[in-house]
Amino acid sequence: MSVSAPLPATMLILGGARSGKTRRALDHAERVHLSEGLSPVYVATAQAFDDEMHVRIAAHQAERGPHWMTLEAPMALAETIQAEASPDRVLLIDCLTLWLTNQMLAEADCDSATDKLLAALDDAGGPVIAVSNEVGLGIVPENALARRFRDAQGALNRRFAERANRVELIAAGLPLVLKG
Repeated sequence: MSVSAPLPATMLILGGARSGKTRRALDHAERVHLSEGLSPVYVATAQAFDDEMHVRIAAHQAERGPHWMTLEAPMALAETIQAEASPDRVLLIDCLTLWLTNQMLAEADCDSATDKLLAALDDAGGPVIAVSNEVGLGIVPENALARRFRDAQGALNRRFAERANRVELIAAGLPLVLKG
């Protein structure tokens, strides 16, 4: 995937499962690393609760080179952005969907957590790229928890996109620029 425009301060990359979102985000961050000398920082929100997730995490780690710093922030994403965003770094958050899932599983106040996350984003001292799943394009889920998650994810994506300088939707590995 070719990436040529300068990286905006805040970018959101949306798409379905296995659509190429993370690859696109990595390409953007690598380009900034090479062209502007910013250190790439991968902010992981996944928690490995089963063998399949361990395999997925290992695959994502193998995609990144040794120059990447990796931070784990399954819950404290706002605090991680506040502490780690700087003009000499590009943060890649992968992904907002897993972060929101973690919040819901912990029975946290998702609206408050989202407000905190967006406030940290507004004050970020350097570029931030976030990956998130677009979950609202399918059928209406049959159970209340799944509907609550879909609605919360849609609201998180919308609110993040409002603040982002650039928003891309990835489908079948192809980017569609929605904003910026």
